[in-house]
Amino acid sequence: MTSSSTHMPESSPIRACTISRDVQNFDLLIEDMETALGENWGDLGFSEALAFFNQPEAKALEFVAIAIDEADEDDLVMLGEIIALANAKGIKVILIAEDVSPAALHQLLRKGADEFVPYPLPEGELEAAIDRLKRMAERPAAAVAGRHAPGFEAPADGVLLAVQGLAGGTGATTLAVNLAWELATVDKKDPPRVCILDFGLQSGTVATYLDLPRRETVFEMWSDTEAVDDDVFRQALTQFEEKLSVLTAPPDILPLDMLTPDDVQRILDQARRRFDYVVVDMPSTLVQWTETVLTNAQIYFTTLELDMRSAQNAIRLKRALRAEELPIERLRFCLNRAPKFTDLQGKSRVKRLCESLEISIEVLLPDGGRPVTQAGDHGQPLALSAGKNPLRKEIAKLAGSLHQLSKREAEAA
Repeated sequence: MTSSSTHMPESSPIRACTISRDVQNFDLLIEDMETALGENWGDLGFSEALAFFNQPEAKALEFVAIAIDEADEDDLVMLGEIIALANAKGIKVILIAEDVSPAALHQLLRKGADEFVPYPLPEGELEAAIDRLKRMAERPAAAVAGRHAPGFEAPADGVLLAVQGLAGGTGATTLAVNLAWELATVDKKDPPRVCILDFGLQSGTVATYLDLPRRETVFEMWSDTEAVDDDVFRQALTQFEEKLSVLTAPPDILPLDMLTPDDVQRILDQARRRFDYVVVDMPSTLVQWTETVLTNAQIYFTTLELDMRSAQNAIRLKRALRAEELPIERLRFCLNRAPKFTDLQGKSRVKRLCESLEISIEVLLPDGGRPVTQAGDHGQPLALSAGKNPLRKEIAKLAGSLHQLSKREAEAA
């Protein structure tokens, strides 16, 4: 084993190791390891790693970073053995891959890698992965087996809530993100497990609203949903404040028809088995798998405003759903920038809109003003950046009523 520094004192503990065919091929990894650990790390070759894990010095390791590229795909069996042995010794594994095929990546993730980071390393991503491993290790056993553990527990049938805007700028993503956060924090003693899925493959902004990185593993997951298991799905998720699990949109713009209804059904099944609430941020466009989400959802929120484009799109949406004999009764219309209580003229316009469209607007979302835009720009839910904002209060009230309804139904069942 070679140290990261030829001058490292004998007393300095080795807290982590890189494992690679030649660490010099991953110069950015060397820089990031030195930034995160100083001189308290070393480097191993593939064959050296298996032998080192059985030595007493390996007990001090917090994690290993296995760095591979396409040339290492011939050594998948050995790499799998390294990951399996690290798991057996209680050593966390960060997998760092460059130009590795999805099949090879999937095989190694199934062996038990705890984190995946693409190479070249995004700025700060290695330190973020190390922090996630630390928080995972610090959780008590009860928490790891409980509601926010990254390792998943017994299957459950979570409540699916979808959100789709009838036009751009009607606050669909704002509602989805803040509703997910309010549900995740609705019960301080027994917080529900909550996940938000960004199905906007082209312009999804959940990652932006929560200041989270878009991970390449999301694209890998969507590329082969038949191979998605617990490990692959877990690797695709990102944690926000350790309370909300997030499936971001992929890093690159993808065609909406890349996904099939079967692809979407598999991911919805994975999420609902593991979370109490699953919030789906839908694209504003109707696609072939919109039906899949609608038929799975308990409630399908649609956001609109007091304007002609929203009214026309509401009519077209109702007509399309009826033509396909889809469950239109699951739609819940949400009026964004709803008039204030004292705005009698605005309330009259809302009444006329409902009568002309033959719909019932069940959720009135007040205009939150500039703090709403600022919260999105800063990557925080309204509860964290503007807790007294009227829009935040209305969404919190909605989350509370949904949670109470869910609890009553569970008790009745």
